[in-house]
Amino acid sequence: IIGCGSHPIGGDRNNKKGGWLSSLWLRFSLRDYIFCMATLFLFSIGSLFYQLNGGAPKVLLEIRQYLGESTFKDDHGPPALKVLPFPSQVIYNRVGKCGSRTVVLLLRILAEKHQFTLVSSDIHNKTRLTKHEQVDLMRNISSIPQPFLYTRHVHFLNFTRFRIEQPVYINIIRDPINRFLSNYFFRRFGDWRGEQNHLIRTPQMKDEERYLDINVCILENYPECSNPRLFYIVPYFCGQHPQCREPGVWALDRAKQNVVENFLLVGILEELEDVLFLLERLLPHYFSDVVAIYKSPEFWKLGNLTGTVRKHTPTLEALHVLYRRMKYEYDFYDFVRDQFHLAKRKIGLRSAQMGSAHEPGLLRELALTTQKPLLDEEEEEEEEDEGEDKDEQEWQAVEDANNWLVQP
Repeated sequence: IIGCGSHPIGGDRNNKKGGWLSSLWLRFSLRDYIFCMATLFLFSIGSLFYQLNGGAPKVLLEIRQYLGESTFKDDHGPPALKVLPFPSQVIYNRVGKCGSRTVVLLLRILAEKHQFTLVSSDIHNKTRLTKHEQVDLMRNISSIPQPFLYTRHVHFLNFTRFRIEQPVYINIIRDPINRFLSNYFFRRFGDWRGEQNHLIRTPQMKDEERYLDINVCILENYPECSNPRLFYIVPYFCGQHPQCREPGVWALDRAKQNVVENFLLVGILEELEDVLFLLERLLPHYFSDVVAIYKSPEFWKLGNLTGTVRKHTPTLEALHVLYRRMKYEYDFYDFVRDQFHLAKRKIGLRSAQMGSAHEPGLLRELALTTQKPLLDEEEEEEEEDEGEDKDEQEWQAVEDANNWLVQP
């Protein structure tokens, strides 16, 4: 009886053990299945967010940080780096009323054509920055995707002073008196774009100031027509030091030093086509084909709208006073012009004769006589008798126009 009963008892034990194992296996299999499906669902949602937002969801980034970085780089090496042109960081700290709007128009066309990043700041009245503003701006510039060209009306920034990689600088200046005249009338009457931008830029300017005769402004020593307001071009190259704003030898020498050490090219507006030709040679990945674009009729339809309206020349007396006040500006302009002509000679470009070493371009316009009105026959006879006297007066006028050029 015991032997017969022992088998059923052992069989019951085996049956109970097998049922327990099968239920345990079923339980674990269902749990694993649910885990796998949940994981797949989460990754599907993550992939969807990645595609919609242009990046992985924050939760996945946190999971990756928790689990550790991928070992893909260890197995396959770093990804291939993008080959950048040199230089790949260019700053054009454009000087006001020196053709900058024409150049910016060209840059917009070139940026689309050559696929470089162009950042053109709309800040026009903030050229001097505090130390913190300098650091913030330099960090923002350095974060722009390369290759880039950044342009803004701002005085020279010394990146190396704050241990930031120094970009390459380019710039263009013009005859100081011509620049002053262009700015004087532009602030009052705008340009040919017909948008009344002078009313937008100077809405609080009273009519008494807007229609102030420029000769009165100069001869009566109004703030706008005297120093330090006339000391305008040099600080763009001297930098952010407070002494750069004071007309003097210190600022002048520092500006010249920066031109030599930190600027790839500083051209002059009077020879803009040659400036563009040199830029095309020095920075082909930015300025390739710029001369052809500049000469195209389509571009000139846009470029002609940037000319200042109602601009006229002061008297010789006023110009003489203005020139004496701007002696440091002309010293710097002559230095830049000589450096620019030296760069042209190195690549075989000839420079036109510029006359006196200190001759502003507007002098040739002043020396020209006006056209004579039509005369009756009797008046013509009287004019012939007085011809010699008028010739002497004309020559004297030309001589007077040249006298004010002698540097004090």
